This record gives sequence, structure tokens and C-alpha cells, in this order.
Amino acid sequence: MPLDILIEGLLFYKASSVKKAFLIKQFSLSVDDLTVALTALSTRLESGAIRLLETETEVQLVTAPALAPFIDEMQKADLKHDIGKAGAETLAIILYQGSVSRAEIDRIRGVNSSFILRNLLIRGLIERTSAKVGNGFNFSITPALLSQLGVLNTQSLTDFANITNTLETFVHDTDIVNDTSL
Repeated sequence: MPLDILIEGLLFYKASSVKKAFLIKQFSLSVDDLTVALTALSTRLESGAIRLLETETEVQLVTAPALAPFIDEMQKADLKHDIGKAGAETLAIILYQGSVSRAEIDRIRGVNSSFILRNLLIRGLIERTSAKVGNGFNFSITPALLSQLGVLNTQSLTDFANITNTLETFVHDTDIVNDTSL
């Protein structure tokens, strides 16, 4: 498969900026090979809704600037709806788990949470933070969420200690079940 398509797939999967150094290491490339692949990807994307955003150190897939009014209208429409059961479930995980990755949220919920996380980000209820390990992002609550809930800190949440212990046990137990070395 062509390198530009592999890079596009990786960027789509990550759904966030990726360091060029990571791409070089991931695909065993030279800087020149990466430049050629990124140029090919950028050229190929020019006629569609997606563009390649490139800085000195990172690249990311973004929507074409011409789509900004359309995207703004979609965001406004999304904000008119409540967050639903899936949104509440995801918020509870982030509230009681603390800073947590999308992969961990997906594992706890058992489904892909990308759309829900985007919706919660747009509403300002959660924020992306740097992951403690790896190249991805973690998600954390915002002060706006605590304000909406009428609490001053997460420890003030109902049964905070009990629920966090239950989540820790669940995460630990699923790690054991998913361990292929057993």
C-alpha cells in the first residue's frame, strides 16, 4: 500500500496531531521520504473535504477551511441536543477515573467513543490533555463541568471513593482477562 495512504489511515485513526518523528520511526523513513509522502497526501486531499495540516514538527487531518460555515452549523445543531445516555456514561468514566485515554474509555464502555468525546469537547465539558505515556491524548473534566454539577471538586461527587475503587477493579480485571500471556 502506498505510504501516503498508510499515513492518512494512521492520522484518521489517531484523530489528532501526530509528530513527524513518530511517523519517521513508525514507517522507518528518512526525513526526505516523509516529505515526499506528505506532499503526495496533501496533493491528493486538495480536492476533497479533508486537508493535511502541517507544522514543523506535526501533521494532522483537518476539514477544509471552505467548510467552516457548514461545520459551525453542524456544531450548533449538535449542541441543541442533550448528551444522552452514552454521553453521561462517558462523562461518569472521566469524572471518576480521572485523566483517561480514549482507548481506555472505549474498553470500559465496550464501544467506540470518538463521536461522544467530540460532542463533550465541543460543549466544553471535557478537555484533551497530554497522555502520561504514549503519543495520544487523555481526556479530563473541565471546571465548567464541575460548575454544572454544582460541586467544587471530584471528591465531592457522590460515592467518589467507592466508584473509583470499583472502576479500578474493573480496569484491573479486564487487564487480566485480556492478557494474552496467561
